Amino acid sequence: MDTLFAYSNQLVSETDVTFKRYMYDRINWENRLVGLIGPRGVGKTTLVLQHIKNNLDIHHTLYVTAEDFYFAKNRLTDLADTFVKFGGKHLFIDEIHKYPDWSKELKLIYDYHRGLKVVFTGSSVLDIKKGSSDLSRRAVVYTMQGLSFREYLMLFHQIDVPKFSLEEILNHQMNVSVRHPLPFFRTYLERGYYPFSMEYDFDLRLQQVVNQTLESDIPTYADMNVSTGRKLKQLLAIVAESVPFKPNMSKIAEMLTISRNNIADYLLYMEEAGMVAQLREKTGGIRGLGKVNKVYLDNANLVYGLAKEKQNIGNIRETFFLNQLRVGHEVSSSSLADFKIEGIDFEVGGKNKGREQIRNAEKAFVVKDDIESGFLNTIPLWHFGLMY
Repeated sequence: MDTLFAYSNQLVSETDVTFKRYMYDRINWENRLVGLIGPRGVGKTTLVLQHIKNNLDIHHTLYVTAEDFYFAKNRLTDLADTFVKFGGKHLFIDEIHKYPDWSKELKLIYDYHRGLKVVFTGSSVLDIKKGSSDLSRRAVVYTMQGLSFREYLMLFHQIDVPKFSLEEILNHQMNVSVRHPLPFFRTYLERGYYPFSMEYDFDLRLQQVVNQTLESDIPTYADMNVSTGRKLKQLLAIVAESVPFKPNMSKIAEMLTISRNNIADYLLYMEEAGMVAQLREKTGGIRGLGKVNKVYLDNANLVYGLAKEKQNIGNIRETFFLNQLRVGHEVSSSSLADFKIEGIDFEVGGKNKGREQIRNAEKAFVVKDDIESGFLNTIPLWHFGLMY
């Protein structure tokens, strides 16, 4: 226990609190059991350490990772019991999915220690969602994604830009003091979505995130063999090089020599794990029931990292738009344009994009890349990166 406390206090003391992710102020830390999930590398660990440093007494707080060797011989329930006896009030458990039967033990901790608040994080989103069924009515689970363009400007360039709502953006009610934003935006699309891109070997680390997700997280959850894990990587490569990808199950099955019945499951697994995003028809708010019309990589950094010389700029633009808008809005496919949000059609393209496709739309906007400012129903693409 002493070693765990020493490690916890060291991490907290070394944590930088000058920049906080958008989710920091959205979490209700007063709940007794809080879950924070999201793809690998988006900053979940840093966020919880910042909360500890800014708000909690370290003498009554413990941060542990489920990967610690301590758990090779000790159970979570035993740790919680000992921690409470020593006056512990706040327990943070990182990478919870690395611990077998984690959801059942969290349930016991919740029921036995009513004065203890527990926060857990997990990168294997599939496993977390599966285990969360055991914690229904107990855990409040939040999902966090990577940096917005706005957050990137602050973290990488110390440029402070306020958040804007979709309504403010569409009505041109914005006052942004960023001179020549397009070079910043281009770099963000290539390598600004993950906080770890500030460090060395970004390309290598991004590849490790992809490999860990496809070779470990998903196969472990879905009980796949190694060869099936390789099929996931092949399927992801197909999506990466598409413009964008419109799923033809029979054709994909032939290319990958797998059953077409498995492809929809594979894509869903990759979506839940933060590797792809599926654009569906409007479903009345019940996510997942609509027909999938297009499949994108989850974010633009993945396109640059995986498609290499086969990148398609149109695909990158649409990937960014979907990625940023989905945080606060339900985005569906449109019969007239690329996307529909709250009854409004959006057509995404370059600076020469015309209005032909949305001519008959009741309310629509053209979203253009490579322009600094908008007018009438033309909105710069980078503006949609300032929403969280």
